[in-house]
Amino acid sequence: MNNAITLRAWELNETDFDARASLEQQLRFALQYAILAPSNHNTQPWRFIVDGSTVQVCADRTRALPVVDPFDRELLISCGAAVLNLRVALSYFGLSYAITVFPSEFDPDIVVQLRVSRDGHLDAELATLFSALTTRVTTRAPFANEPVDPQLQTELVAACDAEGAIATCVDAETARQAIAQLIAEADSAQFADARFRRELASWIHSSRRNDGMPAYGAAVGGLLDIAAPLVTSVVRVFDVGVGAPATHQRLVEGSPLFVGIATVRDDREAWLATGQALERMLLLAASRGVTASYLNQPIEVTSLREALAALLNIDAIPQLLLRMGRGPHVDHSPRRSLSTILD
Repeated sequence: MNNAITLRAWELNETDFDARASLEQQLRFALQYAILAPSNHNTQPWRFIVDGSTVQVCADRTRALPVVDPFDRELLISCGAAVLNLRVALSYFGLSYAITVFPSEFDPDIVVQLRVSRDGHLDAELATLFSALTTRVTTRAPFANEPVDPQLQTELVAACDAEGAIATCVDAETARQAIAQLIAEADSAQFADARFRRELASWIHSSRRNDGMPAYGAAVGGLLDIAAPLVTSVVRVFDVGVGAPATHQRLVEGSPLFVGIATVRDDREAWLATGQALERMLLLAASRGVTASYLNQPIEVTSLREALAALLNIDAIPQLLLRMGRGPHVDHSPRRSLSTILD
């Protein structure tokens, strides 16, 4: 990764939290953890407005992905992940909170209004995930060919359920093979679209510093070359060698567990819940040494979404698809500084 890319946002020291400070100061401190949430293409599509002990978490639609995410579904999922991070940090620092979802009839960009206080219920279970906030990473490399503990799988499902989403774990090889085939079909459809290529290229360009995926900047040329439809899919699945995309079999071998996250409804409230469920699950996994990356292609290609639901054997609407396992050490993704997105 380019050394000019700043990773300072990840270098937080919890002992800097001042228990004697005002609620507003404590809330601003906790927001440093909110911005560590994952987002599609690392777009970080959020901003925060603080007024005393209240914060509005807002969707920043100037950072939307109109080709791959035309309805801002994944954008709101990302905002939900940031909300979950904030809840974890507040719980850890002993601050209770009250949340109102989409509080304004007139401003749909206000996703959550959250008010903190020193009195009220504290979520002790969320607080246990605090240390994972700064250790969670997205790992696009192949995972170790070893199963994910069934007990952890059960806990991952419960973590999603706690946030109102449905998780399905798939570790059987035959089922993973079928899902991998669907991913390949979706990948082919997306990379055949020049608009998709251009959008992805703009977010992995090496000129980016505090957002996007500049570590994959070398793939930009291939993305813009319509004669090379799949060579750059390494940024979508994982890298098995210089410029070599993963085959279906390598995807299965390098992904001991697929996890689908679904909801009963498919609206903005469901998308926000999905984001909170996702991050709660990812933090739990990270605390056990398990990491993840995304395989959302069969969901982003709308015509394949029902086929994925059938393979997951769920009577619900798939929102996310992940691969999970134990992978090599990787660097964090860059982050914009809080000062640039905090009003």
